[in-house]
Amino acid sequence: MSTPTIIIRRVRVEEWARAKEIRLDALLDPAAAVAFLETHDQAAAKPDEFWQDRTATAAAGSVVCQLVGEAEDGRWLGTVSVLVERPGGPGALEGDVVEVEQTHIVGVYVRPEARGTGLAQDLLRAAQEWSWSLTEPRIRRVRLFVHEDNARAEALYVKAGFEHSGVALPVPGDRTRREIELTVRRG
Repeated sequence: MSTPTIIIRRVRVEEWARAKEIRLDALLDPAAAVAFLETHDQAAAKPDEFWQDRTATAAAGSVVCQLVGEAEDGRWLGTVSVLVERPGGPGALEGDVVEVEQTHIVGVYVRPEARGTGLAQDLLRAAQEWSWSLTEPRIRRVRLFVHEDNARAEALYVKAGFEHSGVALPVPGDRTRREIELTVRRG
């Protein structure tokens, strides 16, 4: 039995409804409470204009990139977004400090039927490749945060080459829990 072909590509402007759909599906996942900083209800309440603007920015800009893993039949099996962060700019979480030109991987999601196929690794690799391809700013590191209770995701990120940076910040809305930073530096 052959492995189905999955294309990793950038989201297109006109695909805002599909981008909304996969985000809402991700927020219904059993791991969503420790994987995302937004609830399904919060995202579902946003107007279509929000999703249109978000997708347009992620499709064409050089500050945000959303990548999708698309099956041969057109189904989106996974997604990841990458945000450019500059020194002195806002960080991801309270107490976060951006010190170098970097990108921040967010919104990693693979549908249950595609888990274990290598798609998550492919999405992370594509996010890093996009980051390294930028010339202004020239990215020096790629980072992400993982909830301290999300061991499965943490193992995935370590397998993809991310290393613990030593930074841990409080989870927004729950200062008793931590988000752990993992990074990959430009070689």
